[in-house]
Amino acid sequence: MSKAEEAKKTIRIENVVASTAIGHEIDDLTRVSLDMGGDYDPEQFPGSVYRTKDPRTASLIFRSGKIVCTGAKKVEDVGKGLDKVFKKMSSVGIKVMPNPEIVVQNIVSSVDLGSVLNLNAIAIGLGLENIEYEPEQFPGLVYRLDSPKVVVLLFGSGKLVVTGGKKPEDAEAAVDHIVKELEGLALI
Repeated sequence: MSKAEEAKKTIRIENVVASTAIGHEIDDLTRVSLDMGGDYDPEQFPGSVYRTKDPRTASLIFRSGKIVCTGAKKVEDVGKGLDKVFKKMSSVGIKVMPNPEIVVQNIVSSVDLGSVLNLNAIAIGLGLENIEYEPEQFPGLVYRLDSPKVVVLLFGSGKLVVTGGKKPEDAEAAVDHIVKELEGLALI
């Protein structure tokens, strides 16, 4: 089994962030938040936070009617969590347009390459165009990929964080790309 195939087996989605909208503004977010059992402190944050337990998500509900769902571990959990939010909103008298579009904004995944990485050598080998590496500021190397359009954080432990993906396959493509580059430089 190739190094990339081994690493891809370790990919774990840590967070899916998606956005949607109910189709109109919410007149009284304080009342809606209270009725729904959400957390709302406009001096701290402009949205109400409504949490679901199964799946475990947090939805940020704004006066504009826009909603950001975060915390899901699977893309399908976003829809399930938001369905619960829409049902709860309807139960407290907030009209929700039928079948609101849900757009995945970001998928954050973790990966284990299974070997220690020399970040200094990687920074030099990959060149400076798409790399940020300042170990005094942050212990990881930041690598921006064009295809897929994601940002990968590489750590000396061999762990990676892939962020900015729009679908789960983006993490797999990023792993393929990085392993190929690192093998080409004889760094793994």
